[in-house]
Amino acid sequence: MDLPEHWGTRPDERARYTPADALVPVPRARWTRGVTSAASPEDLWLWVCQLTVAPYSYDLIDNRGRRSPRLLTPGAEDLRVGQRLMVLFVIDSFDPGEQLTVRLRRRGTGSLAEFAITYAVAPDPRGSRLVATVTVDGARRGGLLRYVLAWGDLVMMRRQLRTLAELAGAN
Repeated sequence: MDLPEHWGTRPDERARYTPADALVPVPRARWTRGVTSAASPEDLWLWVCQLTVAPYSYDLIDNRGRRSPRLLTPGAEDLRVGQRLMVLFVIDSFDPGEQLTVRLRRRGTGSLAEFAITYAVAPDPRGSRLVATVTVDGARRGGLLRYVLAWGDLVMMRRQLRTLAELAGAN
């Protein structure tokens, strides 16, 4: 078991270089989380774009108690670099239909000096795969904090990825 660093990912997905890796010059940790969806990659991508609307995790904690939408929001797929999402993040880069990479809105601040995530969508024989790669600097804090953050991130992101995969497969 690779918890809390890796959940639901294969060795090739863990080894894949992502745009998030380029955003953290001195990574101290790298976590991967992945799910398979019955949805086509195109449909799953539309739900990844919904992250600009809501976090799709535990809404009571990270969405001020408001439920993340269960229907696609028109225009959510019209991404732009610098666009804010999920309170703490901005879009750093994206390749429509393939990847969305976000980074901390205020780089180099807080407990983590740098924190970036790439959400990658790929075809799969069962539909599609959604793999999130989280790259963390955390130079300002020690390994214990990174370990605790890894567990917290796993709990929240597992819920997020499962929710997006299920919603994409249901439509």
